[in-house]
Amino acid sequence: MTFVQVIDCRTSRADELNRLMDAWVEATQGKRTATHSIMGRDRADSTHVVEIVEFPSYEEAMKNSNLPETDRIFREMVALCDGEPSFTDLDVMRDEQLNKIVVRSFFEEVINGKNVDAADAICTADYREHDPSLSSYDIGLEQAKAENREIIAAFEPTATMESMVAEGDLVCVRVSFKGRHVGSYQGMEATGREVSGTAHASFRCEGGRIAESWWNFDDLGLMKQLGVLED
Repeated sequence: MTFVQVIDCRTSRADELNRLMDAWVEATQGKRTATHSIMGRDRADSTHVVEIVEFPSYEEAMKNSNLPETDRIFREMVALCDGEPSFTDLDVMRDEQLNKIVVRSFFEEVINGKNVDAADAICTADYREHDPSLSSYDIGLEQAKAENREIIAAFEPTATMESMVAEGDLVCVRVSFKGRHVGSYQGMEATGREVSGTAHASFRCEGGRIAESWWNFDDLGLMKQLGVLED
């Protein structure tokens, strides 16, 4: 279960506190288990600062707390505060908006950014992808990356998210896409033809990452645009 810690403090040295948080991120690079962090300042009281830190689970948060770097940063944080900070520990009951953010990141970074390796940080290690247009309907992360890398190289697609709905750990997306057939695809040499179409995709999120996805593209329409099938 996703876990969130809310750190509430008062300080007249908010800028120094912000820089300290940067130092914490740098010091724990590769070891920090937090998946998302937000710091905000109260508009009605500039000395009131709140940080919200998300973790995949309470257990992962405890691993983060036990890092020697975290202990050092905490002591420096207390020194910057006007009194002892308060901590509120929350088990997340609903996190649809966070799930939307990670799904949007997949489209922006992996597909539109043409950076297939970005999926390593966006998806879980045991991620499964279900897509009838791929070599198998159920493939893991590395195979999905390899096959999607070929698709991106073949069509250089740009995806537009037309709508998105989230409920529980699921996010459903309606997508339109455009591209050009510039590379080999499933044995077909590049035709140079422009292509466009639609797709629907559903994502199951877990701990702030995508754990599973289901894709449905208009493959028939794509084959017609490539001249493989007649209208």
